[in-house]
Amino acid sequence: MRWVDTHCHLQLDERQPEVLLERAANVDWVVVPGVDLDSSREAALLAAAYPGKVLASAGLHPHEAESWPSQGDSIAELAAGAAAIGETGLDFYRTLSPRAEQIRSFRRQIKLASELGKPIIVHCRDAFADVIGLLEESGVGRQTVMHCWTGGPKWTRRYLDLGVTFSFAGPVAFETGDTVRLGAAEVPPERALVETDTPYLAPPPHRGKPNEPAWVALVGAALGQVWGMGVEEVAEVTTSNAARVFLPPDGGQSAEAGGGGTLS
Repeated sequence: MRWVDTHCHLQLDERQPEVLLERAANVDWVVVPGVDLDSSREAALLAAAYPGKVLASAGLHPHEAESWPSQGDSIAELAAGAAAIGETGLDFYRTLSPRAEQIRSFRRQIKLASELGKPIIVHCRDAFADVIGLLEESGVGRQTVMHCWTGGPKWTRRYLDLGVTFSFAGPVAFETGDTVRLGAAEVPPERALVETDTPYLAPPPHRGKPNEPAWVALVGAALGQVWGMGVEEVAEVTTSNAARVFLPPDGGQSAEAGGGGTLS
């Protein structure tokens, strides 16, 4: 079985990325999203260092939204050579940046994704209505990856109508993840991705430990239980979906552009 981890912050992990990638022998490639300018630059460096294994994404997390005026132009430059835009979005649970600043930053990054024709990786916590409103007004639904999706059936159906792709992480396997699993049951397999969000949200039986890409298979197994599908089939369909979302039509990505090289 071969997997793609569509969201892992190797550059935010205290462990060496080469160690985590070596342990992930079951993972063909990974997407490393930035959360600010520095981490977006580090993601691009990882993509250049591991062509065929790492794709970079450049963006500003909602927690850092107030930094868009000072970092936005540089993030946009990186985004031009990245595989995707993000991690961006809205977080009204912690509200570490004012809501107005989060919305402004998110709008700018939506516009960037639209102009570049690239996927946008969206963080949404306690902000389902606001996020879907901004996506609807922008028309980028089909370019959107809803990172670490935790919505229940109602919100899942609404976002399905928008055309987004749903990325599932450790919470779909948590004992407390009934709502996530009910939402996942509404998602057709061809609209789903798997991720670890390394180093966060490790799935059982590793909860409480730093997550890592090798454990993406545990997320896939949990989805298989929800869908009544064999884990091998989950691996096949989510890997195919990842290529459709993140790889350009010619199947490659320029290492010189910071995207990660032609995939093997």
